[in-house]
Amino acid sequence: MKLATIRTGTGTVAVRVDDGAAVELGAADLGEFLARPDWHAAAESASGPRHDLTGLDYAPPVPRPEKVFCVGLNYRSHILEMGRELPEYPALFAKFARALVGAHDPVELPAGSEQVDWEAELGVVIGAEVRHADAGQAAAAIAGYTVVNDVTARDFQYRSVEWLQGKTFERSTPVGPWLVTDAEPGEISCEVDGDVVQKADTSDLVFDPADLVAYISQIITLVPGDIIATGTPGGVGHARTPPRYLAEGSQLVTRIEGVGELRNVLVTGA
Repeated sequence: MKLATIRTGTGTVAVRVDDGAAVELGAADLGEFLARPDWHAAAESASGPRHDLTGLDYAPPVPRPEKVFCVGLNYRSHILEMGRELPEYPALFAKFARALVGAHDPVELPAGSEQVDWEAELGVVIGAEVRHADAGQAAAAIAGYTVVNDVTARDFQYRSVEWLQGKTFERSTPVGPWLVTDAEPGEISCEVDGDVVQKADTSDLVFDPADLVAYISQIITLVPGDIIATGTPGGVGHARTPPRYLAEGSQLVTRIEGVGELRNVLVTGA
């Protein structure tokens, strides 16, 4: 089941995306809808107004999540090729809601940055409040999966040992187009101007989605609509020789087999 938030002439609305139409779920967005304890059954049975799939304007699935957690260095092959040991604990940082844009929205180049990079990532969306979760509780708290590109200003990121300032520029992080409730995520890839720059399998994650939910829930309560971006594989532009970065007009395509695809164009930011 695919659930999304779309923009209409009167605002946003949560929908179930079927083969023939997008069916309204009776909520303004998926953040509001996932707060319902019966959201899964309600989504399956929804029969609200329908929208033609052609030209749907996708907002981020959860436009205003309470929390966005991100994970660094979480693909085995990428870590080992860099000569590092596998981490004992996840490396966590955060984003804020103003960083998020939809699946086909322009992505704004961070003002003042000359080193804007791509990072294709599997996104996890929380569907139930969870705290101090064990493995089973963590898995049960996952509503579904989405696609994220953690577009990063490397020159800002490495101004200090803390990464936040390079990661949460406004309107820089595409998410979507939907969350898939029963996905089995497979290959993840990223293209820049038609060149495949990243390709890996999500099974190569050091800390899988349930691991991350369980770990983060030891720190803070996760609530419906929270997002976890699970890390990126090798192939980022900053690590290339010579480095390669995004520029105005760059075409960015991010795919995850079994989940979905983002298509974004880079534009000059404010």
